[in-house]
Amino acid sequence: MRILAQWKHLIVVLLAVTLVACSGSVKRIDTDKEVAVSDRWNDIDSKLVADAMINDMLSFPWYRDYNFSNKGNPTVIIQTIRNKSSEHIPVDTFVNDIKRSLLRAGKVDFVVSGEEREDIRTERSDQEMNAAPDTVAKFGLEQGAGFALSGTINSIVDSNGDERVTFYQVDLKLINMTTNREVWNGQKKIKKLATKGGFF
Repeated sequence: MRILAQWKHLIVVLLAVTLVACSGSVKRIDTDKEVAVSDRWNDIDSKLVADAMINDMLSFPWYRDYNFSNKGNPTVIIQTIRNKSSEHIPVDTFVNDIKRSLLRAGKVDFVVSGEEREDIRTERSDQEMNAAPDTVAKFGLEQGAGFALSGTINSIVDSNGDERVTFYQVDLKLINMTTNREVWNGQKKIKKLATKGGFF
């Protein structure tokens, strides 16, 4: 009985030590601070690429020429930005980084596409049936897009067992919707080195 009691006591102590060893902590940090817990695509990569693309896009002749010939901002629709990389990348976050920066700068207007556009049209139909006449959003007055933005995110991973290099390449292009002319083509590359014992 005494030996059994000692074994029970030892098991309780071991469980307590294991729980303490496995317990961690969580703290809030500044969202602009980079915390690289792996060499994978992260929020800072998304922001860096978006900022670089925006600056490049607005420096091309298409933007100057548009301002010379038209009043107001060019209107852009996001078509498809495909993730062709070897990992899951939340493309919506990257797209929103681009849109938010351009809208904040007041340089470009965006119109919605896809399911979001259909949802708005459904809401407009509902308003025609149920809303007061002087508050109904009218059909046939949508703003058309003059330009379409599309692109891809690709990656290459190279590893020798002790080190791993992850290379990302983001390619975006802007197409004039009237002429089908490609007025801007942007590219941004990111390369990360991870060492064994650090991130993998």
